[in-house]
Amino acid sequence: MAVRMFAAIEVGSFELEMGIYEISGKNRIRQVDHVRHVISLGSDTYNDRKISYEMVEELCRVLEDFSRIMKGYRITEYRAYATSAMREAKNSRIVLEQILVRTGLTVQIISNSEQRLLTYKALAVADDEFDQNIRKGTAILDVGFGSMQISLFDEKLLVSTENLPLGVLRIGELLKNVSSTAEGTRRIIGEMVESELSNYQKMYLEERRIKHVIGTGENIMYLFRYEDGGKPLQWVTREQFDRLYERLSGMDPEAVEEQFGVSAEYAPLLLPSAVIYKKFLEMTGAEAIWIPGTRLCDGIAAEYALDKKLIQLKHNFDNDIISASRDMARRYRCQGSHSDLVESYVLQIFDAMKRYHKMGSRERLLLQIAVIIHSCGKFISVRNANECAYNIIMSTEIIGLSHLEREIVANVVRYNIRDFDYNMVRMEAGPELSSGSLPDQSDATILTAKLTAMLRLANSMDRSHGQKLKDCRITVKDKTLTVSAEYSGDITLEAVSFEQKAAFFEEIFGIRPVLKQKRRV
Repeated sequence: MAVRMFAAIEVGSFELEMGIYEISGKNRIRQVDHVRHVISLGSDTYNDRKISYEMVEELCRVLEDFSRIMKGYRITEYRAYATSAMREAKNSRIVLEQILVRTGLTVQIISNSEQRLLTYKALAVADDEFDQNIRKGTAILDVGFGSMQISLFDEKLLVSTENLPLGVLRIGELLKNVSSTAEGTRRIIGEMVESELSNYQKMYLEERRIKHVIGTGENIMYLFRYEDGGKPLQWVTREQFDRLYERLSGMDPEAVEEQFGVSAEYAPLLLPSAVIYKKFLEMTGAEAIWIPGTRLCDGIAAEYALDKKLIQLKHNFDNDIISASRDMARRYRCQGSHSDLVESYVLQIFDAMKRYHKMGSRERLLLQIAVIIHSCGKFISVRNANECAYNIIMSTEIIGLSHLEREIVANVVRYNIRDFDYNMVRMEAGPELSSGSLPDQSDATILTAKLTAMLRLANSMDRSHGQKLKDCRITVKDKTLTVSAEYSGDITLEAVSFEQKAAFFEEIFGIRPVLKQKRRV
């Protein structure tokens, strides 16, 4: 197989990075070059909520350099992603426009949940035993500059993932105006971390044992890169970490620069990172930390290689997204026989309609997520369940989904039990927050309508929540979708509801649903 060259660019909160990769066959992604430039976008964003003109100038200059390097390698395919600093900046749209005009590079802002999935893809490519390593009591801890992410795995599946505003640069900016001794600074950081982690512990860790932690991101890599005779450590025991923590706690910034080989700008950020890990290890009782040395750029390269089918992996990442959705369903008490049955019906409808709706696997995934969590709003209010569900979904990250995709899911659930008004469906995400093939409002609205029509019809087939329809078969022929089913008991409610929902389905697809029932003897 021919070698394909690819560039991955991260516009982060503290630095710009670009990785140059060779991709050639099964599981072969090799980094051939790596360049980085410290630029603290987060200092602007976290203080002023805007990226300054001076910072934009530097940003464009560095990206122009990246572009020239790409041309030197004759690279035509790249992906450039921006993270939390750009996400939170009020002027991000104009900054992205400036980058495009001045450098020719298209930069896309990715959601935090998309960023996490990229991290897992990098891990899966880096470790052939990834599935085995996450089987028993594993937490992935990604301490970034703007935030930190905690993800819990069990039996090879993602159990939960949560983002906390505990990035080391964010902490550093909060402490800039605090006058304190080294001991006092460590105490203040510890209190900040404990405050955030205590809530997380109550929600996710009280009945869960964490055996080991996978540490990702720059910060943990720098802490242990010279510990093994000048080589980076990949496995760090609890005792090894405690020794390093005590040593680091007593250092001034100049000593940190010298002993850890970091810049003056980076040196103050290592202590907050170490405190976060220290508190997390104490809270969980984890025995060791695995440091794979992967970066976001590695995840971007892995995503590209998987999308282009240049590599294959055993791990199914869609299953992680579904697992996270089911965890959300458990949290809001919307699991049960009804949801399972409606999920089965809606996927049958989607698959039977494949020739007519022209949607793919990604849209099928969004539909499946919508049905799994479609009743979450009832946890707050039965009377106003649709609006409550919308707010819950928009306030909850679902790993792997872009902001726009999450809005589509939220609107599908919202309009499941509310009249669909094409002019009232609004998507907050602009083009810079869009993913895949859904860049604009009209496309997103149409997709929302299609998925809503399918969810409504599937939901009507168990309107009584009595699971009365048995052995359903769904076929499409001559502009008619036929649902053939046996039944027991009185299915008047299902029949009436099906007829009501059929009208909207026909309006969307031009295909009339028909329910054919046969009483089970």
